[in-house]
Amino acid sequence: MEKNKFNEVKNGVQQIIDFIAEKNAKEANNKLVEVSEELDELLDFAEEDEDLMEISRYQVLLNQLHQRIVGLNGQATESL
Repeated sequence: MEKNKFNEVKNGVQQIIDFIAEKNAKEANNKLVEVSEELDELLDFAEEDEDLMEISRYQVLLNQLHQRIVGLNGQATESL
């Protein structure tokens, strides 16, 4: 599998982290959905165990970032 695809995922994850740092939950969530779809596509075509392990790591990271985004949404409603 092309490492360039993982670079796109890595860049997307960094954008999600940046949006979370800016407390921009909506954009963070939109980007998370986009990156999740990229990972699903990579998973569909993954043949090597190494690729599957890398995809799995990113899936765990996206789940953790999703929890942070949910936390941001909670903070946003509390401050209203």
